[in-house]
Amino acid sequence: MDRATFACSTAFFRDYSSSSQGAFCLPGGHVDFIEKAESFTYSDFFRDYLIPNHPCIFSAKFTEDWGSRRNWVTWDGKPNFDHLLQKFGEAVVPVANCDVKEYNSNPKEQLPFKEYIKYWKEYIKNDYRSSRGCLYLKDWHLSRAFPEQDVYTTPVYFSSDWLNEYWDAIAVDDYRFVYMGPKGSWTPFHADVFRSYSWSANICGRKKWLLYPAGQEEYLKDRHGNLPFDVTAPSLQDRSVYPRYNQSQPPVEIVQEAGEIVFIPSGWHHQVYNLEDTISINHNWVNGCNVAIMWCFLQDELAAVQREISEWKDPMDDWHLQCQLIMKSCTGIDYKEFYNFLKVIAENRISVLENGLDDEASAKNTPKAAISTLGMLHAVFDLKRTVKVLMSLSANEDFKKLDLTSLSPPPEALLHHLKAAIDTALL
Repeated sequence: MDRATFACSTAFFRDYSSSSQGAFCLPGGHVDFIEKAESFTYSDFFRDYLIPNHPCIFSAKFTEDWGSRRNWVTWDGKPNFDHLLQKFGEAVVPVANCDVKEYNSNPKEQLPFKEYIKYWKEYIKNDYRSSRGCLYLKDWHLSRAFPEQDVYTTPVYFSSDWLNEYWDAIAVDDYRFVYMGPKGSWTPFHADVFRSYSWSANICGRKKWLLYPAGQEEYLKDRHGNLPFDVTAPSLQDRSVYPRYNQSQPPVEIVQEAGEIVFIPSGWHHQVYNLEDTISINHNWVNGCNVAIMWCFLQDELAAVQREISEWKDPMDDWHLQCQLIMKSCTGIDYKEFYNFLKVIAENRISVLENGLDDEASAKNTPKAAISTLGMLHAVFDLKRTVKVLMSLSANEDFKKLDLTSLSPPPEALLHHLKAAIDTALL
């Protein structure tokens, strides 16, 4: 995306900088279908889907040049087991049993990839039945384990990806996944990590999605405040158990074909079924458009922890720290790491704004190269959104009760640097 494209969009960056995202009703459950890349710009996606938090579907034309679309699929559209075994046979992968409920998800085990493929072949031959249950390979960090493989290229629309930018920087984790599963495998009702956006591309096969706009999940909770495991279960009709179910909207239903990409908005709960033997690429991602939703989610999570252990508040000297530790164990992040997350994102953009991009960085698949691709105005937009969330974090009473001496730079200094970089960029 060149600078000129974004220059014409300055007004909507400004107008949307304080917009909110929340529940809305899609007219007739309609979801837009994006047919051609050449007539759909990043600015279009930003304006029509990221900011208003609307789902959409990208046609198979957006993935037709991916290595996985060429090599992982047989001539008749099935998973190419022989090729996959050749490339990844010795890997160990996470596998969930779709036939077993464990709390509000499916239990997982680690299996050799070649054993999973052997199971899958036998499952198909046995008319999709097995004494082992319906096993679904989920959340496989294939890109991290096999970075040299030509699997896919992240479309430009999803390139402003703060989650993976941060976790790549600290070399701890990532939120890029491969899913593989037979017909009938499925994922129970949930919203994505940190209430992030997600995109999911079918390499082969078909999926059915049931989507509920953010806020609709409140009507689906039982009388104890728990969300359902299966949103299609007949028990949801029992008003003594689910007293507000009749107030909920019907889900938005999407049938995703091979090659297509589905964009799932921030905070939308969903349930997903594989209608055929299916392989998909999935990313979770946060950026300036939904980082405020992530911050609200973290505050809600901490408040829930505080309620759970409130009886220990007085006798426990480090109660506030313990709440942070419990929250991190549940969500994967605490307030101090959230500060460091914002810092890494901000400093990458400040560096580009202040120093430009050298030839070596621009030639690589780096965060700074992605920032440059989207343009300087997008970097300013990111910094403005970061300032708002950072100001809220700095003023938060639970954050101020923590030992902040280890944070470098201190929040006040980082805020000052951000504001100065924004002012200089806009001169």
